[in-house]
Amino acid sequence: MNHEWLQRAERIRLEEYEYALPDDRIARYPLSPRDSSKLLVYQQGEIDHHHFYNLPEHLPAEALLVFNDTRVIPARAYFQKPTGATIEVLLLHPEEPTRIINDAMLVRNECVWECMIGNKKRWKLAETLTTTLTVSGQELELKASYADYEHNRVRLQWDADLTFLEVVQALGEIPLPPYLKRDTEESDKQTYQTVYARQEGAVAAPTAGLHFTDKVFEQLDHKGIRRSFLTLHVGAGTFQPIKAGTVVEHHMHAEQVVYTRELIEQLLQRIDTIIAVGTTSLRSLESLYWYGVKLLRQDTTEFWIEKLYPYPFAPADLPSAQEALTAILIYMDEKGVTQLVGETEIFIFPGYPFRLCRGLITNYHQPGSTLILLVAAFVGEDWKKIYNEAFAKDYRFLSYGDSSLLWRNSH
Repeated sequence: MNHEWLQRAERIRLEEYEYALPDDRIARYPLSPRDSSKLLVYQQGEIDHHHFYNLPEHLPAEALLVFNDTRVIPARAYFQKPTGATIEVLLLHPEEPTRIINDAMLVRNECVWECMIGNKKRWKLAETLTTTLTVSGQELELKASYADYEHNRVRLQWDADLTFLEVVQALGEIPLPPYLKRDTEESDKQTYQTVYARQEGAVAAPTAGLHFTDKVFEQLDHKGIRRSFLTLHVGAGTFQPIKAGTVVEHHMHAEQVVYTRELIEQLLQRIDTIIAVGTTSLRSLESLYWYGVKLLRQDTTEFWIEKLYPYPFAPADLPSAQEALTAILIYMDEKGVTQLVGETEIFIFPGYPFRLCRGLITNYHQPGSTLILLVAAFVGEDWKKIYNEAFAKDYRFLSYGDSSLLWRNSH
């Protein structure tokens, strides 16, 4: 076991991962077309500047790009009380009758979700909120009441034979990141989704993927670059700043992940050239490796990766990526399943032992955030050089901002 990991983690000074981000450098709206954004390419300490439509030129032909195909749902809803008070309900995670998000979207008549509740002090414990919706010409009444007041679990009931997805599409609005400091507009329904989004359930977009277009995909295909998909339903915790005294004390929200057997087989075929499209894909891929570790160690068969699970291991004690992924395939064969569903709260900060990802496509992240720590873990101290270059070249920051292709240093 690696007994020094905790001491190293506690020595991380969070102020070293802050930087000044002027308000005018935050991209409030995306560029059009999507692939016209700037692209910073970082490799072995060298930086070049391009546009995103040039991405295929900077990838090896044997590369495997892994995308997160989650789709943002209109997760923010408003209920008006008779007194005039407005209660905001932001859906976070389903609790009943199932915690599996893909299945929860197909539930009919009633469900329970964990939520963030705005103006909660005006919504009393025994009070039921109602609103009237029109879905495909059909009028229905939606009721909201507390299933668990302390844990912000809200029971939603509707008097029509419709799926919850149909209801929420009519009820809510796309929840933009709070740092955009603007209301959701009609255009965000399209621009705050990737062109390949398929699996409904996220409350935030995997924004590195927002730059991809059909034209870029055609160029990738022409070069022989393969692509595969997983699903991580991005939660609101992705925007939570680090306020704890040390990184190990920071609370990480668990997010649901879904993997197919096809993905795992493709990873094994191109194990040395895996490029994660976005931090959500990277966290999902690395979590998959650690699930293989759990199976090999016979710790558990439950897919649950705790935030600090990877750190106490000495490198010599760890199996190879091939061994971990093969163990997962063997387990899936034994269980007769072609899909894995799990949850991860993995926290990647400097000192993390990357096991699967060689490259990362990502935007520019908030100062002092968990995602800045992830980038610093990936490229080392050069993260400062990268961000300074992005400032010098007038890059646009955060969700609707510009992009980068980062190759991991062997530090």
